[in-house]
Amino acid sequence: MIDNLDLEKLDSRDKDELARLQQAIGQVGFLTIGNTGLSAERVQQVISTYFDFFRLPEQDKKLVDMAATGSNRGWGAPKSEQVDPNANPDFKEVFDCGYELPELSPYRARRLSVYAPNQWPEAPESFERTIRAYYEDACGVAMRVLRAIAVALGRDADSFDTAFDTPMALLRGNYYPQRPVWAGERDFGIGAHTDYGCLTLLATDGTAGLEVRMPDGTWEKVEAAPGTFIINFGEMLEFWTAGRIKATEHRVVGGAHERISVPLFFNPSYDTNVAPPESDQMISAGEHLTKRFNETYVHLKSA
Repeated sequence: MIDNLDLEKLDSRDKDELARLQQAIGQVGFLTIGNTGLSAERVQQVISTYFDFFRLPEQDKKLVDMAATGSNRGWGAPKSEQVDPNANPDFKEVFDCGYELPELSPYRARRLSVYAPNQWPEAPESFERTIRAYYEDACGVAMRVLRAIAVALGRDADSFDTAFDTPMALLRGNYYPQRPVWAGERDFGIGAHTDYGCLTLLATDGTAGLEVRMPDGTWEKVEAAPGTFIINFGEMLEFWTAGRIKATEHRVVGGAHERISVPLFFNPSYDTNVAPPESDQMISAGEHLTKRFNETYVHLKSA
């Protein structure tokens, strides 16, 4: 069973809520959370904005095609991503934007793909303004969740803070069309995978689609109405915490209705060492993510 938690209670360090969080992160690796300050109306506005973009003619979306940049910024066409090497490329479309480096950031000169400039479409007119504002607020929610997780792990609440001063935070709009009539056993909206990074904060339009591999091996559907968020954890946070947080496999098969989901992939600064505590290893967060991205994106493989 996937727990539904209250972020305001976690902010206040409610002992019962922290105990539920500790169980969720260590046993299931998925939870839902409400009372974040991001209302259902706000999330619905963001989802509607993505819908307006994805319904544009393909030639308009190609003006911000990420295939031309070699980075996860802009529009990704159907079948441009393959997260499960044993399945066919995913049939969804995406739009990605990420953290914008300050003028004096030392990362600027390194021209790292995880900090590439954003590409913004000219239409819909409100797109850039709406998505930028949501990105900033969603990053704030993700940081609050990480602070609660730190307390649940017996650490200081701010123990993750400095690692996220230049976050590799990627906001994605996923458009899943109605499952095609030709789809077979190897066709997915997104194939079975675990996320690569730390924490994923997922907003959905309320339409069912996401399935999670539970500890007993069965697949369980996870649904959340706008304003309630689904949270899961990636490979990086699992090894960074020496397995105390679980990265869980999940997938989207697709169904009779089109749907939008909006994940924020919240990851630390590029040079953060995410090796397990007290380890002699050096694992660069940025190198890990870049390697995993290159294994996934068809357009990057051919670039």
